[in-house]
Amino acid sequence: MAEQRDVTRRDVMRMAGAAAAIAAAKKVRGAPAIQKVRAANEIVNFAVIGTGGRGTYLLRHFNGLDGGRCVAVCDILDEALKRAMETSKDKPEGYKDYREVLARQDVDAVVVTVPLYVHFQITRDALYAGKHVFCEKSLVFKPEEVHALRRICRERPNQVLQVGLQRRYSRFYQTAKQMIDKGILGEVTHVRAQWHRNPGWRMKQYPSRQRERNWRLFRQYSGGLTAELASHQIDVASWMFGMEPDFIVGVGGLDFIHDGRDVYDNIQLIYSYPKGRKLIYSSISTNKHLPLFYSQRTEFGEIIMGTEGTIHITVGSDREPAIGLWFYEPRPEELKKAEQAGEKKPAIAGATLESTGKGARGFPIIFESDQPSEKDSFLAREVKYAKMWLYQKGVMVPEERNPVDTELLSFFESVRTGKRPLADLEVGLADSTAVMLSNLAMDEGRRVYTKEIDEMGLDKVDEILKSSG
Repeated sequence: MAEQRDVTRRDVMRMAGAAAAIAAAKKVRGAPAIQKVRAANEIVNFAVIGTGGRGTYLLRHFNGLDGGRCVAVCDILDEALKRAMETSKDKPEGYKDYREVLARQDVDAVVVTVPLYVHFQITRDALYAGKHVFCEKSLVFKPEEVHALRRICRERPNQVLQVGLQRRYSRFYQTAKQMIDKGILGEVTHVRAQWHRNPGWRMKQYPSRQRERNWRLFRQYSGGLTAELASHQIDVASWMFGMEPDFIVGVGGLDFIHDGRDVYDNIQLIYSYPKGRKLIYSSISTNKHLPLFYSQRTEFGEIIMGTEGTIHITVGSDREPAIGLWFYEPRPEELKKAEQAGEKKPAIAGATLESTGKGARGFPIIFESDQPSEKDSFLAREVKYAKMWLYQKGVMVPEERNPVDTELLSFFESVRTGKRPLADLEVGLADSTAVMLSNLAMDEGRRVYTKEIDEMGLDKVDEILKSSG
């Protein structure tokens, strides 16, 4: 267990200089701005297509947001449709056929929360109908859909397509990326990630549409654990490394849950990136322990490992806060100098330099807004120092709005202004590609290269580009 060393206020203040640099604002680079499509103060009329668990969850979040109005909901199941109509504060009209929703002239945007195997079909038709689209991850299901959707979006540059990868909208993850870009972690070489559950998914019994309603458990409809869980964390690793993997290897098994499913109930994957960087990933269905954050959380999280530091990080939810901890890793030359000076426990930035194997308490990731500034009044600075002190003691933690809210608000902004989403088309396609190739690597027991996607499914692109009419 890590040594729980008591750090003084002086240590925390000494750390402030580095932390301020970490959280410095960074401009986001992207493609040329999309043409504005609405006045900046207009309400975005949207529809939710697919009102199962995820669609209804998003409707509850939309209820607390300004800038949008839900005018329609759609689902093939009567009970799901009724629940959605009752959940939304906007009292939307209900539809069983999504094409009727797309035909409405007052619908500016659609939120696609259907099962993965119909993501492409509905996203394609929505774009053809002139709508902006927010589509949950994974963006697409098959290789041909990667090529087809890219072609559609290139022909419609004024329409927004955003993917539901909410970690891209978390201040904790954005600050972690800033730390990496500024060299605070040294050279980042590895990311470890897990999403463990106990129990995992279970087959439910329905009077009709049994396989479709248990769609996550069948390859006909689902990418399994890789698509539903790993996709979030694959995206985190590629974002933090600033590149996509070269190749993937892995092992998956259907070993512990025998209920008729044909997707794996446990997967272990390694993603190899340029310069030797690697993501090591695990998802299992028999244990939910998480060896991060002093074991105060379970199930999922990521470790970002560099030559000069490590970050433990996990996203928040409606019930639990996000957590971000920074562990300083002294350079070998710093240890050598400390030993030559006869120092047993020299400290840099509040971290003890030891080579004994003992650990130290991690420092909370601190946002720019929490950093003391010359522009602050004396009282404001003292309040910020006090907050930093409390963060370090674990009495309180930096807080952020649930990034699900943030990503939905950002979608409204992109629709109104043409601003490029942080989780845009290419982010979504790269993530979907990694998911598909990961499953292929496990199925075929071989090293699968990312470049293989360039030739996969090309003979089917023209066919699936045809509108459903």
